[in-house]
Amino acid sequence: MTLPGMSGTAVAADPAPPAERLPRRRGIELALIVVAVLLCVYGYCAVGLARHGTVPPGAAGYGAGLGVLALLAHVAVRLRAPDADPLLLPIAVLLNGLGLVLIYRLDLETPHDRAAPIQLVWSTLGVAFFIVVVLGLRDHRVLQRYTYVSVVGALALLVLPIFFPAVNGARIWIRIAGFSIQPGEFAKVLLAVFFAGYLAANRNALAHSGRRIWRLQLPTGRVLGPIVAIWLLSVLVLVLERDLGTSLLFFGLFVILLYVATGRTGWVAVGLLLAGLGAVAVGRLEPHVHSRVQDWLDPFGSITAGQGPNQLAQSLFAFAAGGMLGTGLGLGHSVLIGFAAKSDFILATAGEELGLAGLLAVFLLYALLVERGYRAGLALRDPFGRLLAVGLASIVALQVFVIAGGVTGLIPLTGMAMPFLAQGGSSVVTNWIIVALLIRISDCARGQYDGTPAP
Repeated sequence: MTLPGMSGTAVAADPAPPAERLPRRRGIELALIVVAVLLCVYGYCAVGLARHGTVPPGAAGYGAGLGVLALLAHVAVRLRAPDADPLLLPIAVLLNGLGLVLIYRLDLETPHDRAAPIQLVWSTLGVAFFIVVVLGLRDHRVLQRYTYVSVVGALALLVLPIFFPAVNGARIWIRIAGFSIQPGEFAKVLLAVFFAGYLAANRNALAHSGRRIWRLQLPTGRVLGPIVAIWLLSVLVLVLERDLGTSLLFFGLFVILLYVATGRTGWVAVGLLLAGLGAVAVGRLEPHVHSRVQDWLDPFGSITAGQGPNQLAQSLFAFAAGGMLGTGLGLGHSVLIGFAAKSDFILATAGEELGLAGLLAVFLLYALLVERGYRAGLALRDPFGRLLAVGLASIVALQVFVIAGGVTGLIPLTGMAMPFLAQGGSSVVTNWIIVALLIRISDCARGQYDGTPAP
């Protein structure tokens, strides 16, 4: 049996292991969703009690709204993906609900700028896209047919923001009549589809052809050239937009999928070397990035100069104030970070008010989400699905690392949104689409489909 590759070559499926259908466990998924919604409602009430001494008047509506969205998503999974992993949806519901609680908590400090209602609307739209993907996409292998369509769409989305004014030093938004979206968020999913489709069709040529230089075997330019050219073009566009966070994400995605497709660790070494050289060059030549590098090297320099703490210093103060168990929801001062407290630095609010224990719990949720994505990919027999699952899970992992590393001072700051937690409509919609695709892939993996061609 073969799967058609976009390059004209046939991709042979791996040998089928003995069929073993795992328990569906949709009841466990529903129970976990109920627990996730109750935890989020508890957090919402805790904020109101800490700030005003009473339960917020909208607590019932918030709980009902989040519960209805989660229930609709669960029904879609039960109908069309009955064998899907039972942990993916509850984790997404809990992270999204916690993000709404944290944004609502920060809204109390900025009554002139309320973001929670808008974020709830975006979350509703994200769940709607989740349901459409789960119900409409019967087989993930269909996406391989659109390998090159995906890359054309991704590059178009990356180019669009160049024609719009920069916001906070970066050209990554499209703003029309007060409405804004971030096209790069959707482009990363399309690029994951392209990388997975192209590498699946050419994995044998990438791994076993070309010239060996030291311990690295370089494929022929005909095979590696197109994907490198498209990757370089996408990174060039992102550098022009001064969005180095997304550029780093695309680079990491490219290297990870190349390693998974070929199994050669040399690509990881080459990727790290190129990433280091690029970071040094851009950090020296680009003023916007250079200022962030300077803040990273000396986060308290502005205090010494008598200018007060900058955003990174305030973030570090927030983490320190949280200690082991946190100050409690609603009792922190992370709003002092400024305009990015609800977006780039929302993790500082979690660290201050939930403490190290709560922060580790959040990181464990992300780690579990990524692990289940990898597990679904490794269980598949078709190369495209395996690469796509690994790529989608890696997007979440790379985002968490880049954002958490920036706000804790591990690496220079980059302008990205923490998946599900941070304010940002495009981000939350994209993350729900990623979870939907992982659920579709895990349904095939756990259901052990018979390997017939995609419809």
